[in-house]
Amino acid sequence: MGRFVPLSIPNFEGNEETYVLDAVRQGWVSTGGAYITELEEKLVSFTGAPAVAACQSGTAALHLALLECNVQPEDMVIVPTLTFIAAVNPVRYQFADPVFMDCDDSLCMDPEKLARFCREECELRKGVRDKGDAGVPKEADDEEYLVYRRSGQRIRAVIVVHVFGNLADMEAVMDIAARYHLRVIEDATEALGSVFTSGRYAGRMAGTIGDFGAYSFNGNKIITTGGGGAVTAADPGELSHIRYISTQAKDDPLFYVHDEIGYNYRMTNLQAALGVAQMEELPEFIRRKTENYNAYKEQLSGYKKGFLLPFRKNTKPNYWFYSLVLNEDTRKNGVRSLVQRLQEQGVQTRPVWGLIHQQKPYGGCIAYRIEKAVFYSERIINLPSGTQLTEEDLAYVVEVLRGI
Repeated sequence: MGRFVPLSIPNFEGNEETYVLDAVRQGWVSTGGAYITELEEKLVSFTGAPAVAACQSGTAALHLALLECNVQPEDMVIVPTLTFIAAVNPVRYQFADPVFMDCDDSLCMDPEKLARFCREECELRKGVRDKGDAGVPKEADDEEYLVYRRSGQRIRAVIVVHVFGNLADMEAVMDIAARYHLRVIEDATEALGSVFTSGRYAGRMAGTIGDFGAYSFNGNKIITTGGGGAVTAADPGELSHIRYISTQAKDDPLFYVHDEIGYNYRMTNLQAALGVAQMEELPEFIRRKTENYNAYKEQLSGYKKGFLLPFRKNTKPNYWFYSLVLNEDTRKNGVRSLVQRLQEQGVQTRPVWGLIHQQKPYGGCIAYRIEKAVFYSERIINLPSGTQLTEEDLAYVVEVLRGI
């Protein structure tokens, strides 16, 4: 068998086996155990978030955030179309409607179009109490809230995804959210460790700027717990409530008293043991990914069939995934064909996701002036970016690209 360079695979070169076996030997393998608390503490220390709750997946983290935002049936949530579908599905879990927004050249949500949508398609209203039964807290009659003018639906929140570890323009997003009374959920599932280096949020990491943040520890992420995720909250009280509903909302666990609907979303101690070991290696993983991105950038200099997508200025990203943007001539030959030809020579790549507003479950949803997302969805492939990528592997990937 010839050389094979995978896209991204887990890296277990630290204390993973030691900690997981320790959890097994202690008998703490489910949703209780010291490793869960230790992982949460390490995430707080690393990210600077006020509080973190470990959960079953990045998707669960997003759903818990939407629950805490009090998203109701028939409400609206603004989401990107260029992202993995798991960023949007939790909106439907709440029987709410997504509003799809375009991306800018960072691949993250375009704040100019976000502002334009809020300004031209929506309006602020006062004096109408919240939907829901008597158990839903009523809002003050003089509170302003945003509605979509054509339907009168309330827009509760915006989910901003830091795509491939690239940071969205959070200064602009947070200003828009403040102006229109929207809650901000940062989908940082691909961006653990990405940090702003200047501006209002200098020193702040992805997932710690909005009202809530979501991380994923899926097998292909920069660190992994197999499956798993975590949710942050700017308000420790809201995070406490999230932790409560993530463990079936137990008011009295001995006599099984539950005052709210709960969810089985808590991370297991086995997953957390793996995560504690991975957190020890995270700075080294980011260093390697940074080094490999710069090596790709140097070796692909002058490449006539495309270019390596840059990351936002004034940030230090985690460089989770590298995006090769193909030019028009190459695109006409088909991204699918190129991915297949690279695979035949042992180089695993992938196209960017299919745009979500074009997916069958989301037909008929509002898609606001989607342009750049279409452009990039037809031109991007992700190059091998794992932390085990060697100099020889990287050089081989570039050699194959130049030869096709």
